[in-house]
This record gives sequence, structure tokens and C-alpha cells, in this order.
Amino acid sequence: MTQSAEATGPDPGTGRANWVRLRTLVLLRWMAVAGQLTAIAAAVWYFDIDIRIVPCLLLVGLSVLANLISGFLFARNRRLTEGQALAALMFDSLQLAALLYLTGGLNNPFALLILAPATIAATALEGRATILVCGMTVVLVTGLAWVDTPLQHGDGSEILVSDEFGFGFWLAIVIGVIFLALYARKVSGELHSMSEALLATQMALAREQKLTDLSGVVAAAAHELGTPLATIKLASSELAEELAAMPDLRADAVLIRDQADRCRDILRAMGRRGNDDLHMHSAPLMAVIEEAAEPHRDRGAALHLDAPGCDLQAQPEVARRPEIIHGLRNLIQNAVDFSRGNVWVDLSWTDRVLSVRITDDGPGIPPSIIDRIGDPFVHGRHRSDTPSGQRPQYEGMGLGLFIAKTLLERTGAELVFSAQAESQGGGRGSEGAGGQRSGASVLVRWPRARIEAAARQAHGRNQPIPT
Repeated sequence: MTQSAEATGPDPGTGRANWVRLRTLVLLRWMAVAGQLTAIAAAVWYFDIDIRIVPCLLLVGLSVLANLISGFLFARNRRLTEGQALAALMFDSLQLAALLYLTGGLNNPFALLILAPATIAATALEGRATILVCGMTVVLVTGLAWVDTPLQHGDGSEILVSDEFGFGFWLAIVIGVIFLALYARKVSGELHSMSEALLATQMALAREQKLTDLSGVVAAAAHELGTPLATIKLASSELAEELAAMPDLRADAVLIRDQADRCRDILRAMGRRGNDDLHMHSAPLMAVIEEAAEPHRDRGAALHLDAPGCDLQAQPEVARRPEIIHGLRNLIQNAVDFSRGNVWVDLSWTDRVLSVRITDDGPGIPPSIIDRIGDPFVHGRHRSDTPSGQRPQYEGMGLGLFIAKTLLERTGAELVFSAQAESQGGGRGSEGAGGQRSGASVLVRWPRARIEAAARQAHGRNQPIPT
């Protein structure tokens, strides 16, 4: 069991174009302008520091001009392309570095703010653009460590720090650029991949719900049309007997009877997958498992459904919720995809717990990814040993198992993945019906009180369909 073949999607590390709105960068730049003007005013009038006010104000004015031009040329809700966002962040870095050059370089405690553009780039830009911004930041900081305009008090005395402190501050900023960039990129990538995976989960659940609703409508139609079709069949049969002396008319009556039978058979086949009767909103556990496994019975692997040691006459009744059916179906699909020919679905229950264990006879799950199973966009378990033409080879993106895990956990289930069947206590290659259970395993476990309560809530009084 591993990632599902249906789970294909963008790599979370790519596709970051158009993530940033122009309005966001403009707002951040206005905040920077306000902070820079406040720092200049405090340095001159409160701390009596002699700085080159005119060049500093010109540099701050460049940021103001850039914001005004951006607001004039583009809509406020415009999303920037990769190149536009890169240019904006590089401009901010250069503007801040030039301002630091005029105000003491790394002796200025506000030099720490040069980390901001690099952090934003790591969050919103592609890898190459992020490296470019971070590399330029390191170069600018290194240059400021060697060349700057010293800060002076009003009496002409310089404001200096020790060489050791200056070197330590430079090293801290360089390390901060690298660390914050990696940290921000990792976190933003995980958030993006999680949002993509949750969207896929919602789409899968919506699709399963639509199928369930559609099959219920069809089944309800078959139920309601059963009586008029039976009446038509009865009346046509009686007409056929009474018109025995009139072959042409009798043939028409027989045709009506046959077409009524055909309509009954069509509706019965269409409604076989569901029923809107409230009593069909819950079903015995084995019936729910068989419904989940049905699409994968003819995909090249033998499915063995069993409840060893349990009395099937006393099996619990569970809710036929789309989350349960779709989640179990995804897990069975993964087992079929990576099996060599056999998949076992074992049911068990006690007074407190209901369990479903799905095992295959495939190669198992690599130990390197077992702890990450169920996370979205996890690559692994390539079917290199599958014969050509048996079942398609692929490396899943992890969305299949993520969807299954998310949906089943919403119903109160706990999932436990095992890399090899030996972890079940039966020993590696333990025998089972049809072969050896040497592959991966997943145990799905519900509190029995919760899942049976959900089944009881599904019952209610049937409502007639308006005519």
C-alpha cells in the first residue's frame, strides 16, 4: 500500500508564479518607508546623530515613487509574475542596502531588516529567483561590512563597535539569510501542498457524494415505478389472453408486456449500486466492504474478504457514508496496484472496537517513507517488479493515501500502516488464503460505539416521493 495512481498533482516545490499580489508588496513598502522616516527623524532630533539627511531622504523617496508608479500603472489586486516579484524584491534590497551605507553600514542595528526581502522571496518565488535574492543579500551585507559611511554624534565623535561584534553581526545576518530562507520555503511548501491535497480530498468526497445521491435517486425511481410497471404487465398479459383470436392485436399486447419487463430490468440494474430508502443508508460491515472493493475485483488481483474468528450473523451495522466507502476503496486500490496477485481484507470486531486490515503480497513499503505515509506528495514504492502489461507502473504523489486517511479519520477511524506483513506478528511471508501475506498492511480501527451510533442516526422515517 502506498500512494494512489489517481493522485497526480503539482510538486509543492514548483508552480509558485503569481503567488504575490502587488498590493501586498506595496503595503509592506509603505510600512518600510514609515519606519525609515521615523528612524531618520529619531536619529537626527533625538539621538543627535549626524547623518546625510538629503541623500537618505532621496533614497526613501525612491520607494515612495516606486509605490506611486505601481499604483498608477497596475490594478491594486494584480498578481505579480515571477520576474516582476523578483524585480520588486531586488529593488527593496538595493534601496535598503544603500540607506544602510549612508547610515553606518553594519554598525546600524536596523541592518537586520535586510533579511525581509530574502525571506519573502523564499516564501513566494521559485528556487532560482530565491537563490538570486538571497545571494545578492549576502553580497550586499558583505560589502557593507567593508564599506560604509560612519555614524557620528553632533560633536563629531564616531559611533563604533568592536571588530569582533561587527564580524559576529555580519555572520549572524548571513546565517539568518540562509536559515530563514530555508525555513520559510519549507513551511510555505508544506502549507501549499497541504492546501492542494485538501482540495483534492474535498473533490473526491464531493464526487463520491454525487454518485451516492445519483444512485439513490435511480433506486428510488425504480422503487416508485415498480407498481405502475407491474400494473402494465398484468393488464397486457390479460389482453394477450383475451386477444388470442386476433393475432395482430395480441402481438401488440405481448410487446407491451415485454417492454414493461425491459423497463423493470433497466431500472433494477441502474439502482443496483444504491437506494434512497433510509434503511439502505446503513448496512452490515461486510456489505460496506464489498461495495468499496467492487471496482477493483477485475484488476488482476484476487480479493479475499474474510472475518476470521467472528460470527458473520452478528456483524455490526455501519453507516454507508461516502467517506468510509471512498477511503476504504482508495486503500484497497493501493493494495491491488502493488500486489503480486492477492489482497486480503480481514474484518474483526469486539464490544468496543471494529477493525479492517488490508494486506497485500507485494514488496511492501520502504522503511524510509513508512513514517511519512499519509502525507501528501510523498514519492515512493515503485512497482519495478510488476510484469509488463499486468498493472501500470507509477510513483504516486501520496494524494491517494492522504485522501483515504483524511476521509476515514473524519469518521473517527485510526489508521496504522505497516511496512511488511511480518510486523503483524504472523512472521514474514505468513500464509493466507491464496498466497503469502508478505506485503504492506494498513489497519483501520473505529470505536464501535461511534460507528454504530452513526448507523443508527441514518435510520428514520421514509418519505414518499411527490407525484
